[in-house]
Amino acid sequence: MINSKYSEELAAECLEWIKEVTGEPINTSGDMDNFFEVLKDGTVLCTLANAIEAGTVKKVNTSKMAFKCMENISAFLEAAKKFGVPPQETFQSVDLWERQNLNSVVICIQSLGRKAGKYGKPSIGPKEADKNERQFSDEQLRAGQTVISLQYGSNKGATQSGINFGNTRHM
Repeated sequence: MINSKYSEELAAECLEWIKEVTGEPINTSGDMDNFFEVLKDGTVLCTLANAIEAGTVKKVNTSKMAFKCMENISAFLEAAKKFGVPPQETFQSVDLWERQNLNSVVICIQSLGRKAGKYGKPSIGPKEADKNERQFSDEQLRAGQTVISLQYGSNKGATQSGINFGNTRHM
């Protein structure tokens, strides 16, 4: 069963965060059944995407028909990618809709939660590292080219003479 990696604490943290960002009165219990029930039709996820940035998901389907719910989930996944969630941290619609891999849904929401800070929303999990750009002057870069590196040893006197490996060649 793939759901063995599922963490109720992380799931609850995701739902708490969704509740905080969207203001939706959802049940934030982290048990699998509740997590699935709250998110499966995709409406809460779409509301979340629109709460992070208005107008992200143009049309949220409120119908409970399978393909409409799948459309909502897909729209949310598109939004997540747009917000910068890396592809390996997103999930497939069926992971949620058919309860195949709720852990990947948790991972995706956690990842989105880390990105939300950039949109002025509360974020969850560890803070994203900021890019640490270094500025080197041309002079510093040139100085690096003049260093003769002896870390690699020297190749003086390196010949292949005297190397016998295996049987000698009989002509």
